[in-house]
This record gives sequence, C-alpha cells and structure tokens, in this order.
Amino acid sequence: MTGATPLEGQLPRQVGLDQGKYNLLLRLLLALVLVFSGRLFWLQIIQGEQNRARAEENSVRVVPSQPIRGQMLDRHGEVLVSSHLVHKLYVWPKEAVGPNWRALRHRISALLKIPEEELEKRRASFRRGDYRIALTDVLTPAQTIKLLERADELPGAEVGVDYLRAYPHGITAAHVLGYTSPITDGELSHLASQGYQIQDRIGRTGLEAAYERHLRGQWGGRTLEVSANGDVQRPLGEKPSVPGKDLQLTLDLALQQAAEKAIAPYPVGAIVAMDAGDGAILAMVSRPAYDPNFFSQPVKPQAQLDELFRSSALPMLNRALNPYNPGSVFKVVTAAAGMESGAFPPETTLHTTACIPYGAHCFPEHNGEGFGHIGYEDALRFSSNTFFYQVGVGSGSMALHDAAVKLGFTKRSGIEIGFDEDPGLVGNAAWAAAGRGWAEPGQTPWIPEDMASASIGQSVVQVSPIQVARAYGAIANGGWLVQPHFSSLNLQTGEPVDWQARRQPVAFGSGTWATLQRGLRKVVADGTGYGMNSETLPHVSGKTGTAEDNSSHGEDHAWFASYAPSDHPEIVVVAFAANSPGGGSVHALPMAKAVMEAYFNP
Repeated sequence: MTGATPLEGQLPRQVGLDQGKYNLLLRLLLALVLVFSGRLFWLQIIQGEQNRARAEENSVRVVPSQPIRGQMLDRHGEVLVSSHLVHKLYVWPKEAVGPNWRALRHRISALLKIPEEELEKRRASFRRGDYRIALTDVLTPAQTIKLLERADELPGAEVGVDYLRAYPHGITAAHVLGYTSPITDGELSHLASQGYQIQDRIGRTGLEAAYERHLRGQWGGRTLEVSANGDVQRPLGEKPSVPGKDLQLTLDLALQQAAEKAIAPYPVGAIVAMDAGDGAILAMVSRPAYDPNFFSQPVKPQAQLDELFRSSALPMLNRALNPYNPGSVFKVVTAAAGMESGAFPPETTLHTTACIPYGAHCFPEHNGEGFGHIGYEDALRFSSNTFFYQVGVGSGSMALHDAAVKLGFTKRSGIEIGFDEDPGLVGNAAWAAAGRGWAEPGQTPWIPEDMASASIGQSVVQVSPIQVARAYGAIANGGWLVQPHFSSLNLQTGEPVDWQARRQPVAFGSGTWATLQRGLRKVVADGTGYGMNSETLPHVSGKTGTAEDNSSHGEDHAWFASYAPSDHPEIVVVAFAANSPGGGSVHALPMAKAVMEAYFNP
C-alpha cells in the first residue's frame, strides 16, 4: 500500500513556520536599524553642533593667563607701585555642583578650617564669565603647601596665582598714584572688545587710571586636554600673557616724603612742587589722604569704605586740584591787570591808608594803618590791601579776569590726573550779570564790594594750588605758562612728549614780568616772607597769603607761593593749609621751606 509517511506529511507546515520566524527577525532587525539610524541622525545632524561643542568642552579646557601690571617708578628709579603674586584656592564651575561638590567642600573645610557655609557662599558668588571660582582669599604659605601636598584628594580644585597691586610707601602720593579695583559687569560689557576679562582689575583714580592702557598688559592663556573626570591629560598650546609696561614718573620720592612730613601737622591742605621750566611735578601732596593698599584687600569692611567715600573730610579729594579762596597770593594777578590794562603802569605809586570805602563797606588795611605812598614792589613786600584795592577797582573786573585767564586760572591745567579737577572762579561783571551760576540773569549785578574783594583774592575768587603753581611758574621763567605733568609720555599715543614745546607764551610786557619778579624777591628778602631765608638756601622769591574761607565760613586759609633760585629758577613750591588761622607766614611758609631745603640740600 502506497501512502505518505508522517514526516513527509509535516514538512510543508514546518517550512511555513521557519519562514514566519525569519520574517519576524528581519522586521526586528529593520526596526533596530531604523531606530539607530534615527538616533544617529538626531545626534549628528539635528544636534550636531551642540554635541560637538559639548565634546570639546568636556575634553578641552582654556585657562586664561593674567598679565602682571607695570610698575610705577620715581624719576630716579625708586619703586612707587608694584604688583605681588598671591595664591588662592579655585574650583572649576562644573565641579562645583552635585554630590562631588559636597564631598569636595567637606574636604576643603577640614583642611583649611573654613566653615562649609563660607565655601558655599563663595561658590554662589560665581559670575557668568568666571572661568573658575575663588573659594578663598589670599592663602598663607602654610595653607598653600598643605593644599599642594593634598591636591590628589581635591579633584576639581586647584591652587592658582593672582596679582595684587602693592604701594610700598602707603599713603605717600596716594592721590597721584591712585588705585585699582575689580572690573564690574557693566564695564566689562563695553570693555571686553578691548581684551578685558571678568577677572581684570582696572585703574580707578590717579595715574593708575590715566595710564591704564600703558600699565595693564594683555591676557594670555593655556589650552589643556582633560579627561572626563577633569584630570589634565596634556597641554595643547599656550599664548603667554604680555606684561604691562613700567611707567617712570617725574616725582622725586625723597622730595615727596619731605612734603608729606611737612604737611603732616595739618589735617587739610596741599603742597605742589613743580619744575619751573617745563611743568614736571616733583611732589604733590593732599591731606587728608588714604592708603591705596586698602583697595588690594580681598575684604573691605563697610565702615572703612564709608570713611573713604562718605566722610565729610573727603579723603579721596585731591586738594591740589581743587579751588579755595587764595587771598594775597592772588595779588600778582591784580598787579598784572593794572600794568597790562595801562591804568596803572609799572612805575605807579599809590597812597595806602587804614581803609578805603567801596559801596557800603570800608575795606581795611591789614595793619590798620596803611604803608604810606608805595609802588608795586613794596605793595607786594608788605602785602598791602589798600594798594591793590585801588589797582583792582581802577582796572575793572574784566581786566582782572583777562589777566587771570592768561596766567592759567579759570581753566583746567591739563595734568594727566585731572579727571575731577575744578577750574575754579574769578568773578567779573559779565558772570554776575548772567546770574553768578545760581540766580536768574540780571538779578545779581556786579557791585563795588565784589571788585574790592576780588582784588585781594577774596570772596568771588577761588583757585587751586596747581593753578597757583602754574602762575608763579610763569613769573619765574619770564612769561611761559607750563603744562604740569607726571610723565614724559603722551596719554593717548604713548609717545614721548617735548614738554618745553608745549609751553604757552603769556602776552605780558617785559616791564610787568620784571616788576613782579622784583616784588616777589622783596617779599622774602625783607617782607612778609622773611622767614623763608636760610643760609642753606639760595635766594627765594615768593608771596604769603591769608584768605577768608568764604565756602564754609571757617577759619582763615594759609598760603605761600614761591620759586628758587630767584635769578635762575628751578623749582616752584606752593603750600596750602586750610582753616589754619595765623596767616601764610606762620603755617604755609614753613611747609614750603621744608620742601625747598629737601630739594637744595638732599
């Protein structure tokens, strides 16, 4: 009997089953390929740029390299400002999150005995743009060594270096040198294009600010390859930072220190010592002062900040560049106005008396008697008020103002640190008619009392010590108005400047200059400035001044303006002590004398 065997009967069905399994497997494989292809398309195409950036961020780290700021040196090479290297503990921002950060924070706290709350506060102070977070202030040498020895236990943290500004002589020349402080976010928004970074410190005042571009240098950086856990694998390249340039100043440290010592007894005042020929500033002191090292401290107590910026004493104000009533040191301007106007030529003599009435007031002579019939030279020698009342009133307010402008008053001096320099005031009829700066035009006319007061540097006249130094410099050198300066470099270009060529001629006649020079010599030889004479000094010319304080109605100001040697002047010294009753010969003259002694007898 012929028939199918059992195996033969099952074969078609088995084949069908195998074919079904194959198709299922094929579909599964196809689905996996589609999933992987889609994911690959998403990662490489849709999110390709973002993922590549992440990959680079994870494997490459750029470490900026801070430039060291240039030094400032005095005219003999003595260091006035430098920078010193300090160490701090830093953490990379991506390591300062999650459980790893908590473990790291605990280890650092145990090592340095710093509360974890303080470390957390530091971490939270992270600013966008910081490439690392400073967890500590300046480390001590012992702390630095301890951290370096345990570096492998502190993944994500590292000991880094920073540069802080140092002022080895403390308050000496503080207003001239200035200070630096960290750049703000707002400043960075418009300075980033000039190479500034969030870690930069920037010059705020004085020469630190004026010569910022010269001193600051340029950032560099290192590119490092790092592993996934942050360990450095190898350096990929380095661009060294470019240090800032040193700046040599015209200041003489020894002379500056002598001026600082001379003014020490006076809480408010200023001294300016200047080269009579070209305007180089040899010394400049302002009191009260501050220590610029304070601004290099990592922590600045609010009480001390308030003392600097909110105190009525105004220690941040440079008195050498701000105006006060000058008193009799201004009489040289009145004399020049009289001679140059033609109303009172050099040979003029006038009768002086106990007082002269102008308007509703009889303006007095300071000795209560007068000095008889005298000319310009003796009027300067005795500092006669009634002589100069007559010259000033007879010449008129515009003649006085014109002479003052030619001698550098009512305008800024051009000095590099003159950001906040006040041009002062020499009142006149036009100014009064316009409202004197506070009233409606026509309501405050010029009156005889104004003119008499202005003639002797009172009331409506305010000038600064630097302006007085320029004016007396012009008398000393025979007619050249110099531009005061601290450096031989141009602020904008950095190129050398010929300061002699920058002098401006003052259009006074030779008779005016000669009369002023003889009169100022008589002041010291046998007049109110007699105390300036010394066996160790050459002949000195100068003028004392005692001025009412019309701004705060306090005690009188004391002034002394001088130059030496009288026949071939080298140096101009102006000393000012605010609210120091007793007169210029009692307070300001000794200060100027101390500076002259230090200059001629180093």
